[in-house]
Amino acid sequence: MKRLRKAKNDFLRRSAGETAPLKVYGDTMRLHRSIMITIAATLLLAATVPALAHHAFGSEFDPNRPVLLKGKVVKVEWVNPHAWIHIEVTNSDGTKDVWMIEGGSPNSLLRRGVTKESLKVGTEIVVDGYQARDYTLKRANGRNVTYPDGRKLFLASSAPDAEDKNLDEKKR
Repeated sequence: MKRLRKAKNDFLRRSAGETAPLKVYGDTMRLHRSIMITIAATLLLAATVPALAHHAFGSEFDPNRPVLLKGKVVKVEWVNPHAWIHIEVTNSDGTKDVWMIEGGSPNSLLRRGVTKESLKVGTEIVVDGYQARDYTLKRANGRNVTYPDGRKLFLASSAPDAEDKNLDEKKR
């Protein structure tokens, strides 16, 4: 009953032009809730940015431009969303270029038996893949890596025709 009477008096004071006393507790709670909602929305937005940055194969690589690159591994980056293998390729004129080869995610590579030890710096490899749409970049999406002894590793490529043909044999 007291609460109803107080609400009625507050209403009458406001309609008469008086300012009502500040309700500290209610306003503080409202402010706290607004801040928490803002923080939650910001965190949600920040979490979705990496997902938006991920690309489709066709947006970055040209399926009509296959490449076969032979060179030594100079660097391997095990980062999400894709692992990157950097190889030094010797051109026909004797100059050298470092190509960046995109593989699958580190998790998908590990499931297929590709580890950091599989691609040590200095190892000579042949990479079968697709060149980037921007031909000025020395970048490709890798399908397979072949070692000098003939062993092949599937790079968990995102290319539409990339399949691990030996996956069933590996499971047996």
